[in-house]
Amino acid sequence: MSNIYLERYAYQQTYVNPVEYGQPDVIVVLPCHNEPDLLTSLNALETCDSPNGRVSILVVINASAVSLTEIKAHNQQTLKDCQTWLSKSPKKYNYHFILQNELPKKHAGVGLARKIGMDEAVRMFEVQQKDGVILCFDADSICEPNLLVEVEKLFNNHPKAPGCSIHFEHPLEGDLTPEVYEGILNYELHLRYYVDGLKYAGFPHAFQTIGSSMAVRSSAYQKQGGMNRRKAGEDFYFLHKIIPLGNFKELNTTKVIPSPRRSDRVPFGTGRAIGTWLDESKSELLSYDSRIFEELKVFFSGVDQLYQTTAPEIQWSNFPQSIQQFVLQEEFIAQINEFNSQANSLTTFQKRFYQWFDGFKALKFVHFARDTFYPNVPIADGVDWLFATFGIDSKSWHLRRKLEELRRVNQRES
Repeated sequence: MSNIYLERYAYQQTYVNPVEYGQPDVIVVLPCHNEPDLLTSLNALETCDSPNGRVSILVVINASAVSLTEIKAHNQQTLKDCQTWLSKSPKKYNYHFILQNELPKKHAGVGLARKIGMDEAVRMFEVQQKDGVILCFDADSICEPNLLVEVEKLFNNHPKAPGCSIHFEHPLEGDLTPEVYEGILNYELHLRYYVDGLKYAGFPHAFQTIGSSMAVRSSAYQKQGGMNRRKAGEDFYFLHKIIPLGNFKELNTTKVIPSPRRSDRVPFGTGRAIGTWLDESKSELLSYDSRIFEELKVFFSGVDQLYQTTAPEIQWSNFPQSIQQFVLQEEFIAQINEFNSQANSLTTFQKRFYQWFDGFKALKFVHFARDTFYPNVPIADGVDWLFATFGIDSKSWHLRRKLEELRRVNQRES
């Protein structure tokens, strides 16, 4: 059967022999580049409670064609270690290992590695004519034992859901230096504060976008063009193509535990943020001023009133100055006129509006407002404002309690 996505948009090289596909319902995809302890992640998955459906785990061990010889050799040893691990005892799940040490320099990175694995997952599902679930994980993460069961349950209970973001919590203590855990505490607070600030503002596409804790249906993956080849931020850009499809979910009944270690594997993201923290010896992370989210709330609260309006009726002066300078009046009016001409209901108008002012534009606005109007503030100040919107006074709490309480708030959300 012809498949347009696989023919036109998928990574064209295939790696897994079709006779080895099996009949998976969920395929876990892990990119692995020069990882020191992949087997810890594999053991975490192997010891997960078994869901009703079949599970395959697909690891893409990868490096650029111009990577150091030592990195390529380490990848080869990783594959040997995995094969030894497989042979030692029977495994509950089906495992596939791809070794690709010669990725093109221009595109080599986590985005391409995820794409190779996710495209291979599509091929496996296509043979079965099944709209299976692709679960993204990382080769330095672990998880709660109910991860696979809860992912299966969510997609079974929500047949229209194209994907989900899975609750994550970085470890706050362990074998690394105290400075690492202090850094990850601040950084996770920043991640949660940003998304919760967007939720407060009324942005409908406010979800965490963490590559090690996301899942998507094969059909939605294909419909939105598959994974991108970005060397970092691939998860953010990918999910913000999936989220606007509607019915996107948060899975808060399980937990992924990503590594807090520093890393130079990507130009930005968690590992790089921790490296910057350690190098600059910061005592407290700076994050966005809460006034940015307050002004976004004013903006979003007026969206519905723009339905079936004409240019003279738009009260441009009522919008915050940050919005007025970010989106020029002429552009804004032209967009609203276009949305109204295409929409025969408020729901359709809203959908078109937030396809325009999407997750990319929201982040771009936040950075514009930060650089132009409201410089960054200590993360504790932003989080205290956030708790105040919940009716909670958190000013006397230390940072760890702020994060632990915010995690609990997020887990209660659905």
